[in-house]
Order: sequence, then C-alpha cells, then structure tokens
Amino acid sequence: MSVAFTKEESAETAAETFLPERPISQHANLVTEAGLKALESQLADARAAYAAVENIDDVNEKRRQTAAPLRDIRYLSERLRTAQLVPAPASTDAVAFGSLVTFERDDGRVQTYRIVGEDEADPKAGSISYVSPVARVLHGKTVGDVVTVGGQELEIVRIG
Repeated sequence: MSVAFTKEESAETAAETFLPERPISQHANLVTEAGLKALESQLADARAAYAAVENIDDVNEKRRQTAAPLRDIRYLSERLRTAQLVPAPASTDAVAFGSLVTFERDDGRVQTYRIVGEDEADPKAGSISYVSPVARVLHGKTVGDVVTVGGQELEIVRIG
C-alpha cells in the first residue's frame, strides 16, 4: 500500500468522522413530562449505540461508527442538563405550555396541536414548539379568540 493511498484514506476517514454539533437553541429548554422522558430515552439509545460499536477493532471504522452517537450524547446530555420541567396546565381557560389547542383556520381547516418543548415538537404528530409562530400568538388566548399568523386568521375552538 502506498503512502499516498494511506493519506487519502485518512483524509476520507477524518471527513466522515467530523459531524457538526447539533445546534442548541437560545430559548429556554422547557419540557413536558413526556418530553423529559423522551430525552432520557434518546440519551439511553445513543449510549447503547456507542457501546455497541466500542468493540470494533478497526480504528477508522470505529471512528465512523461512534461519531453520530457521541454527537448525540453530547447534545442530549446538554438538553437534559438545561431542561426545565413545566407541569401540565392546571386550567383549560387559556392556552399555555402543554395545552392541547384546537383552532379553525379562515379557510375552514380545523387543526389540533399540543404546545411542547422544542425537542418534543413534531407537527405531523400533532405537537408544535412553544417558540413557533403559531404557539406564540396562541399563548394566553381563550376559546373564541381570533389571532392572525402569516396572514391567516385562526379562531380557538377548544383548549384541552
């Protein structure tokens, strides 16, 4: 094997093992109880993924295989360290963190979302981040209130 080939392989390996850090939001890390449990579970999964490749003998392959789990461990550890558990809303009178909000858009569509922390948010699964534009304008509003987001009117029809 030539030295040139070794250097090229090392450069490729280095590029494959360098993963940019997952960005940490500047917003407070508010979490629901379910969100906190999800972070803990994801951290356990990342640690298990790291442990699963610890016994790989090839140094370059080991670096490739551990890069993502190590990055996730760093991210999730920080998110758990800064997590601020917010109890479920005591009242359904006004929209708050953790509320399940149903609203009708001016085009007739009815949508329901739970307002949660950033790591827990999944709009396709019915949850949005408390820092999203929709959640921000809904916060503190009550049933019957109409708000405008992105040029569309939303009327709150239920808070759960």
